Amino acid sequence: MSRTKSVQDYIRTIVDFPHEGILFRDVTTLFADPRGFRIAIDQMLHPYAGERIDKVVGLEARGFILGGAIAHQLSVGFVPIRKKGKLPGTTISQDYKLEYGEAIVEIHDDAIQPGEKILLVDDLLATGGTAAAGIKLVERLGGEIVSCAFIIDLPDLGGRKVLESMGMDVHALCAFDGL
Repeated sequence: MSRTKSVQDYIRTIVDFPHEGILFRDVTTLFADPRGFRIAIDQMLHPYAGERIDKVVGLEARGFILGGAIAHQLSVGFVPIRKKGKLPGTTISQDYKLEYGEAIVEIHDDAIQPGEKILLVDDLLATGGTAAAGIKLVERLGGEIVSCAFIIDLPDLGGRKVLESMGMDVHALCAFDGL
């Protein structure tokens, strides 16, 4: 008898992408499979059953796919956090460090109201830089992060520790060792 596939079984690993020595964890194979995608969304929702969540915030770009599906299931709004210059209207921005240099993400300044309970989602937690910047944006608007949810955690890169040091609750469906 075959065992039931786990979320991790649906994720493809691509060697040496985007650079030599990197094992790229490709969630597009998970998204493309209806059963795999359903399992992932259901498992991402499970820890928050009965908990108040007012909006889901998704980090660009795969966090939009997950965040939209999760917000739909929760019957709440979805808010994107995007790279600088991609949102129309008035925004606030937050810079964060990359391996080589810096980047900036933005959110509409009216997307979250003070006191709203927010679930932050993305596909992968690596160093935690993008998620930490997203958390800061939400908090600057007065939102309260209920939790941060990811499909994949790369524990060797320390992102979970970064977010937990900010007082965040962190959930990931699976973890992969290495880079």
